[in-house]
Amino acid sequence: MPLFPPTPPRQNGLIDVGDGHRLYWEEVGRACGAPALFLHGGPGAGCSERHRQLFDPDHYRAVLFDQRGAGRSQPFGELSANSTGHLVADIEALRVHLGVERWLVVGGSWGSTLALAYAEAHPERVTGLILRGVFLGRDSEVDWFMHKMGDFQPEARAAFLAALPEAERGDLLASYYARLTDDDPDVRLAAASAWAGYEDACATLLPSPTPGGVDSAAYAIARLEAHYFVHRLFLADAPLLDGVARIAHLPGVIVQGRYDLVCPPVSAWELAQRWPRAELRMVDAAGHSLWEPGVLEATLAALDVAKGWG
Repeated sequence: MPLFPPTPPRQNGLIDVGDGHRLYWEEVGRACGAPALFLHGGPGAGCSERHRQLFDPDHYRAVLFDQRGAGRSQPFGELSANSTGHLVADIEALRVHLGVERWLVVGGSWGSTLALAYAEAHPERVTGLILRGVFLGRDSEVDWFMHKMGDFQPEARAAFLAALPEAERGDLLASYYARLTDDDPDVRLAAASAWAGYEDACATLLPSPTPGGVDSAAYAIARLEAHYFVHRLFLADAPLLDGVARIAHLPGVIVQGRYDLVCPPVSAWELAQRWPRAELRMVDAAGHSLWEPGVLEATLAALDVAKGWG
């Protein structure tokens, strides 16, 4: 199942959500189509033109937006007033701004975390969920990311460690966070490049070319991921698995790569055990990335199934 043809936004804009943040949003598809919301990963990744192509333009009214500090939202890379609670409130503000009553919520990786947090807070505003590469924001998952996924990519882990002086390697997260928030932009960029290289090496089942240097998206991802990790994803007081009962009535599809190193499949499996109306679609020959063939095909198929969810 291929992506849909490229299409420009039908409308777009910036919404002021307070705290000095203005968020970029766009719509594609039919003005009277079934509302759907796409939540990008990271945090910090922002949306791309290819994300628009996930949605059938003859059926969906798809809304995409760049979360605080990401993509075309302003100010770029900003950490203040940037938490899971802020983002959940932003989604509601955007829904009201666009006059949407209820919508399908689609998200992968960090986007799956935010989708669950939003749906559990506002289940009456959700028609269903499509999640990919599930990340529940638990301490064990952050520990896996920082320390254990590199066991499968030892070369990448060695480079990740080598970017820090030996004296700073005792607490990797604290050391990287300090560098990613340093006053010196060169220090921040060097840390972001090392962080991005480590994560990129673990994101696909088979090696994929990695461009040299660090682009703006990689900078925002590293900076915001470290910020959220240090603050335990702002979920310590409300674990997502504990709130699944609030969405038990909603339909869902969970797409998960069997060899996902970034977000191990056990999280998707545990979520599916708690959620009676969710279907877990394990993609055997795939890792974490949405763009791996099996994962992409399963995501597109799920979006086709969701057309019948009302």
